Amino acid sequence: MRFASHVLLLQLATVSAVVAVSAGVFAVLGVQQLQREAESSALAIARTVAEDVEVRASVAEFSENPGTPTNAAVAAGPLQPLAEAVRTRTGALFVVITDDHGIRLAHPDESRLGERVSTSFEDAVAGRETVAWETGTLGESARAKVPVYAPGVGSRVPVGEVSVGFAAASVFTELPSLLGGIAVTAVVALAIGVVASVLIRRRLTRLTIGLQPEELSALVQDQAAVLDGVGEGVLAITPAGEVSVCNERAARMLGLAHPIGSPVRELGLPAPLALSLESATGDTAVQDVFVTGGRVVYVDVRRVERGGRDLGTVAVLRDRTDLDALARRLDAVATMTNALRAQRHEFANRVHVVAGLIDADRVQDARGYLADVVARGPLKFPVEHADRIQEPYLQALLGAKGIEAAERGVLLTLGAETLVTGAVAEPEDVATVLGNLVDNAISAAVDGDEPRWVEVELLDDGDDLFLTVGDSGRGVADPAVLFERGDDRQPAPADAVHGHGFGLPLCRDIARRRGGDVWLVDAGGAAGSGGGAVLCARLPGTMRAESAHPPIERGLP
Repeated sequence: MRFASHVLLLQLATVSAVVAVSAGVFAVLGVQQLQREAESSALAIARTVAEDVEVRASVAEFSENPGTPTNAAVAAGPLQPLAEAVRTRTGALFVVITDDHGIRLAHPDESRLGERVSTSFEDAVAGRETVAWETGTLGESARAKVPVYAPGVGSRVPVGEVSVGFAAASVFTELPSLLGGIAVTAVVALAIGVVASVLIRRRLTRLTIGLQPEELSALVQDQAAVLDGVGEGVLAITPAGEVSVCNERAARMLGLAHPIGSPVRELGLPAPLALSLESATGDTAVQDVFVTGGRVVYVDVRRVERGGRDLGTVAVLRDRTDLDALARRLDAVATMTNALRAQRHEFANRVHVVAGLIDADRVQDARGYLADVVARGPLKFPVEHADRIQEPYLQALLGAKGIEAAERGVLLTLGAETLVTGAVAEPEDVATVLGNLVDNAISAAVDGDEPRWVEVELLDDGDDLFLTVGDSGRGVADPAVLFERGDDRQPAPADAVHGHGFGLPLCRDIARRRGGDVWLVDAGGAAGSGGGAVLCARLPGTMRAESAHPPIERGLP
């Protein structure tokens, strides 16, 4: 039997027991109330009769006469008709009056007048009122016995008693209707309990998605193990817009503290993530990428349903900063490899030229040609004034970017203020910032008019590296949104990721994380200026304060 059925049966049993006990208690209380009402009525009637002046005088007269009065003498007295009149008006079973010896002076059965009563009369004669259920000659009844005092104001001398009783049958005439009302109430209460139990069962089944307690327990254990064991962030949002699940990885990525139960709108999530959470519908997964805390995060958002019921939204966050950095390094290596392959052919051609000049006995021309080769280097990068930078890492990076720029019809040049005397200590951050700025400048230059160029200036100061990148593009249309994701200067190609959409925000986050910054110096685009935008960056702690590799002495031995 399923857990919900167990709960239903338990609730029905509980409701039935409560209704049965309540009905029994109300029935007992009803019977007791009827008994008390009968006793109270008997006592009130008995007191009224006992206080009657004629009754007191007649009883006192019989008590003063020695001996037992005869039936005829008693029947001829005033007490019998008086008692019968009271009994008739009140509906009592009997109204009995006795003297202090227990001799009946009034009784419903006249044949019993002058006889001793069958029940105790000592308490009444002693001046005490009693109320009880007793069985006498007329059967069981609720009776009250009250002393009759001698005539005279303030007299407290008992001379007899008045006993008034109500038959059990007359007392409980209302019992069937009372029990009927209790029964109807019990049935209604039981019906309400049954309906409520069924509704609770349905709600319990809906809330637990039909899962059993052991399945829920296993699910919680599995969830804890999975959420704490995976290297990805998991964020679950209820249909009401509150956070129901957030593992430690997701909290660290998003900088959240105790987000469980908080409305997602109050968490201050990055705009792309918030938009993805709102736009996820049906079975369609929403995938996006954004920058937060200097990290590149990929997000996969899906709506979750079970049994046609909307369970909310689940977002899986993947930190791809290191992977993207590795991809950029591999791209740089591939670019350098292609450049080296092309230059190898050029170098082979130069060797052939030298060999041909020597074979033609034109040694002087060969020496001049070799001097020119030595002056320019064995590998020629399409970077104007490339000799202004001697730091190997920066030289290789800018050489690779120069080849890419040349392929797109853009001339990459080093500015006159370039001066780097140290060595790169943090190549990854330098490559990310410088590479993104150059890539964006190249894209802007391609979109501009001839001549197309990008100028880079590098300057180190201790362990700080300063970068300035300008281009010949059309400038920045809206500088206010330049560093916001999705508002880069050039529209991204369909297959582009780095440098388009979140390249500039990533550069700024990396620089600020190190205590530096990336900023726009000149938006460009002014008519007749001949230049586009100029961006600067400061990267503290990315250089080593030591001499770079010294330049190779030019010339022939």
